Amino acid sequence: MLAPGYRIDWQTTAGRLLAIEPRLDEVATHAKFLAAAYNDPRNAPLLGHEEPISETEVVDHYEAMFDDGAHPFLLYVDGAFVGDADLRHIHDRGAEFAFMVASPQTQGRGLGTRFAIMVNAYAFQVLGLDQVYASIIPANVASRRVFEKIGYTIDPSPRAREFADQDGDIVMSIDRVTFEGLHVGDLAEIHVAMR
Repeated sequence: MLAPGYRIDWQTTAGRLLAIEPRLDEVATHAKFLAAAYNDPRNAPLLGHEEPISETEVVDHYEAMFDDGAHPFLLYVDGAFVGDADLRHIHDRGAEFAFMVASPQTQGRGLGTRFAIMVNAYAFQVLGLDQVYASIIPANVASRRVFEKIGYTIDPSPRAREFADQDGDIVMSIDRVTFEGLHVGDLAEIHVAMR
């Protein structure tokens, strides 16, 4: 991705939330922070990382996502970088969604829920997807709660299993109609635009 893509803005009680589709140089700027977050012993097992990830590998991962047609985002609260999210494995009007609010100091404040709503709004309104899936390690109870809060339900269908990262993962999904029906007020406040 040579040019920046979209930005998603939402002024909330938790602060001004911003998600941007980054350029590779913007990813490189935050690669040290992301590598530390991915490798944090509290985060790594929940993300399915068994080996440490270097800054270079973070940038390489983003570059591979761009090449595969994924839509990654960098996440900010009041201008401070707090994590990342992405829509990947996009095909047949479906995609897998993943996110990480990186530092333990910013976790547990509802930011994951709000960022998940923002990126799902983009998935349905901009990409025109019909269904979004989440592959969750069973031990990642916090992520599962986030997905349940925004309306995802466990989906054992063969289609959902296509989006499982690991055989033992729980796959949850939400469709466009359900998402838009549950988040009418939020969607009125979220602004999606080209950067």
